[in-house]
Amino acid sequence: MAEVVLFHHAHGVTPGVEVFAERLAAAGHTVHVPDLFEGRIFVDLGDGLDYVGEVGFATIAERGRLAAEGLPAGVVYAGFSLGVLPAQMLAQTKPGAAGALLVSACVPVSEFGPWPAGVPVQVHAMADDASFVRDGDIDAARDLVAGAADGELFLYPGDKHLFADESLSTYDEVAAALFMERVLAFLN
Repeated sequence: MAEVVLFHHAHGVTPGVEVFAERLAAAGHTVHVPDLFEGRIFVDLGDGLDYVGEVGFATIAERGRLAAEGLPAGVVYAGFSLGVLPAQMLAQTKPGAAGALLVSACVPVSEFGPWPAGVPVQVHAMADDASFVRDGDIDAARDLVAGAADGELFLYPGDKHLFADESLSTYDEVAAALFMERVLAFLN
């Protein structure tokens, strides 16, 4: 079974993030959920993004790096939206990554150097998610999976950004169920 480090989105470690981690654990995986916000949870996404603006993306990425510092090689790095930043950084820079699951975001691969050989990656997003399309994440995702030996991009029907967090109003039950099925297959 896989060992997974799951990084949360800009709402923080919501009940939906915890439920997702619990489902992975129930399938036999070891899951770590570092709190990049040091206990803060934001009901309003804008407030979470304001907090990120205050502390800086570099601080968020560094908190992610520190959270994974003591873990062995062979870890899958996963992130929802904002959490993609540390997940992708670690998958690309920490030797021995076993894979990456990037949800609702993707950073240009050039940000952290080349994609490492032998590291599979999946990117999941809704096809009409305005921020995923408008901010260029869809292009970064297409480039990433095209350059990775084992890369897949899954686009789900709809326009919701955080579609897989059941504690948020943007949750999409149908897309989230298919997403979970694909994630469990990836981890197995």
